[in-house]
Amino acid sequence: MLLMRTDHVPVLADELAQVLDPRSGEVAVDATFGAGGHSKRIAEKIGPDGLLSAIDRDSEARRRYDEIEAELPCRSRFIEASFADALAQLAAEQVPVDMVWFDLGVSSMQIDTPERGFSYSAEAPLDMRMDPSVGVTAAEIVAEWDERRLARTFREYGEERYSDRISRAIVRERERQPIETTTELVDIVTAAIPTPARFGAGHPAKRVFQALRIAVNDELEQIDLALPLAWELLRENGRFAGISFQSLEDRRVKQFLAGLARECVCPPGLPICRCGHVSEAKLLTRGGITPTEAETDDNPRARSARMRAALKIAGATS
Repeated sequence: MLLMRTDHVPVLADELAQVLDPRSGEVAVDATFGAGGHSKRIAEKIGPDGLLSAIDRDSEARRRYDEIEAELPCRSRFIEASFADALAQLAAEQVPVDMVWFDLGVSSMQIDTPERGFSYSAEAPLDMRMDPSVGVTAAEIVAEWDERRLARTFREYGEERYSDRISRAIVRERERQPIETTTELVDIVTAAIPTPARFGAGHPAKRVFQALRIAVNDELEQIDLALPLAWELLRENGRFAGISFQSLEDRRVKQFLAGLARECVCPPGLPICRCGHVSEAKLLTRGGITPTEAETDDNPRARSARMRAALKIAGATS
C-alpha cells in the first residue's frame, strides 16, 4: 500500500502563484483555505499592504488559521462559511478583488483526521461533513436513502460502474444490521463488486466514498453557485484559478471559464455574428496545468490535480 504524507502539502503551489501573479498591496480571496498552504504562499507576495480573505466552512480550518495568523505577512481575516455564502458576503461589501482561487474537494487535513470519516483507509464513524455542526452524515444517507437513489448517487457523483450492485448490497446489509463505520462500508463495497475490479486502479471503495462526500456536503451545487460569485468579485485584470481533483469538479470549472472566454454567443449556423457579445475572460491555462512528476513523487495525492485559470479582461461587461 502506498503511504501518504500526513503533513500539509499544498498542490500546484508554485504554479498557482505564477498564474495569479500576486503583487504588493493586492486583495486576495482564498475560497477554500483548508490548512492554509496556498494562502501562506500568496500572503508572502501581497505583503503588509495586501489583504487576504480566507474562507472555509470547516471549524478545523478556522483553528488552523488562528494558529498561523500571526505568521501571515499581510492583513487577513477568516470567514467561516461555505464558499458560496462567504463569496456572497464579500460581494455585498463591494471591495474589488485582484485574485481569487479554489482548491476543490476534500483537504489533506480532513482525510488525515480519521475520526472525520473521509478516509476509506481507517476505521471511523461514517460522517464526512465538512462542517461537523450541521447537515446529514454519510451514515444517515446509507441508512435512509432507497436503493435507486443510492445507485444514482454512486453513478453520478462517483462515476461508479457497479453502482447498482453496491446499492443493492448496502440495502441488504442494513436490513440485517446498521452500517455505521467506514470499514463496514468498505467491506460491503468490496464484496459487491466483481473480483477483478477489487484489484484494479485505486481502492475499490474510492468512488463510493467520493460520491457520499459530495452528497453530504452538497459540493457540486456549491461550486455552481460559487464560480459566478467569485468572478463578479474580480476587478478588471483580476485573476481566477481553480484546482480540481476529479472530473466532475474540473468539468464545471472548464465550462465556466470557457463560457466567459467565448467571443460569440450567436446560435450555430448564422453566417455573420450579430450578438455583439464581448468575451469576459482570457484563458491563462489552455488544457489546464497538472503537477510535475517531481511533485507527484513527493506528494502522491497531487496526481489527479488539474488547475485552470483566467484573466478578467479590462472593459468586459458581465
